[in-house]
Amino acid sequence: MAHDIDLTDAQRVNDAPDSRPDKRADRHRSKGTATITPALLCGGSGTRLWPLSRKSYPKQFAPLMDDQTLFQAAARRLSGAGFHAPIVLTHTDFRFIVTEQLASAGITPSAVLIEPLARNTAPSVLAAAVHLERTSPDGLLLIAPSDHVVADTERLLAAIDAARPAAMAGKIVTFGVTPTRPETGYGYIEPASDAPQNAGSQEPRDIVRFIEKPEATRAADMLAQGGYLWNTGIVLASARTIIAAFAEHAPELLEPVTSAVESARPDLDFIRLDSASWAEAEEISFDYAIMERAHNLAVVTLETEWSDLGDWDAVWRASNPDSRGVVLSGAATAIDCDMSLLRSEDEGLQLVGLGLQGVIAVAMPDAVLVADASRAQEVKEVVSKLRARKAKQATEFPKDHRPWGWFESLATGSRFQVKRIVVHPGAALSLQSHHHRSEHWIVVAGTARVTVNDTVSLVSENESVYIPLGATHRMENPGKFPMVLIEVQTGAYLGEDDIVRYEDVYARK
Repeated sequence: MAHDIDLTDAQRVNDAPDSRPDKRADRHRSKGTATITPALLCGGSGTRLWPLSRKSYPKQFAPLMDDQTLFQAAARRLSGAGFHAPIVLTHTDFRFIVTEQLASAGITPSAVLIEPLARNTAPSVLAAAVHLERTSPDGLLLIAPSDHVVADTERLLAAIDAARPAAMAGKIVTFGVTPTRPETGYGYIEPASDAPQNAGSQEPRDIVRFIEKPEATRAADMLAQGGYLWNTGIVLASARTIIAAFAEHAPELLEPVTSAVESARPDLDFIRLDSASWAEAEEISFDYAIMERAHNLAVVTLETEWSDLGDWDAVWRASNPDSRGVVLSGAATAIDCDMSLLRSEDEGLQLVGLGLQGVIAVAMPDAVLVADASRAQEVKEVVSKLRARKAKQATEFPKDHRPWGWFESLATGSRFQVKRIVVHPGAALSLQSHHHRSEHWIVVAGTARVTVNDTVSLVSENESVYIPLGATHRMENPGKFPMVLIEVQTGAYLGEDDIVRYEDVYARK
């Protein structure tokens, strides 16, 4: 239910200096006051941008806008001078994807906290604060979603600089974007009105209230009236301030989350939060638990284009449509189309639109979405219907990403399955066996080091090896380039759970 939260008794912060956007030198001068640790929130249900985004591979890991993923873009723009290495909060299923993509982006995280269960953003933010508070109680934490688009990084950095003094003084500072249309998919912030001489500045302002996603009429009224901001969900505050806010406004979360952090155990390069303690934490967003209850709040205006890419219409807007309002991606062609998005995620699948008006068409190897653009926010209902039908496309991505690489199914039939498997340089699958299937491996690129029972051999391109049912086996890539092979499975049962692991460098059960 939509509701407004009044925060009229918040205290105004008047000592924040004016920051001039697009001046990186300014950021370098101010960085000495307090270095910021980004906390990248990296979960998600993968429903709003289906079929590209799914539960097993949500949108932040996809190269949605360019060659880098949204997660990589978020990590890169919050790195360098003035920033510590990031804390990443993610689910166990995504832990190896996170580290692989960060390594590709040239970023080493300070910690990757593994959440045993999805508990929304409030427990995640508190866990990051408790983790940082143990070594730096007054350290500043920048809470940032990992699936947003920020057009101008320099302006974001300038806004963060402008927010820094208020955050050091005990404020929880969020960032708002000036609306450009009557958007119903975003929450809004009503800041306290500025004196005329402050108009256009980035000085932190008090927050009068938050406004939930409004109806179209109200959104239009707020746009016409002016003064409102879109709520980006980006927040800057000290670890001490965040923990104090939870103690005051959501004390029921403090004990289980603190215990989950204090009882966490190392797992390779990850920190796995204690599952029993974490399970006791309420599933609630940071906005509901803290931002709509606290009074030590401020907002800084972020003067750049921004989007949370919450639906395909938002992707269309952020993708620079051509003169006819058409956005094409991949093997897609538009003929006499207007105001449409056509996207093919398979180079072998040609997507052609003819005479389309206001249409979203997204083609994956295993699923195709064709939708009226005006109903883009209803895509999650499509996922619900597919789940009800137990269609694997509802949640499973065509490529199954593993810590050693990925695989995809090319063909499936009665008692057989054909896969393409890609193994990263230096990576190795677990030493394993199967109860119900045998396998044929054909190397098509690179060289594989193959273990079958007590025999170890090198298998090069155009060579193959047979893995009998029940044999103990392992596949490794000893080279410096990705190794690609075709695997043909035959047997009575071909499920991924028919694996007995004996040794695994990735510590999987």
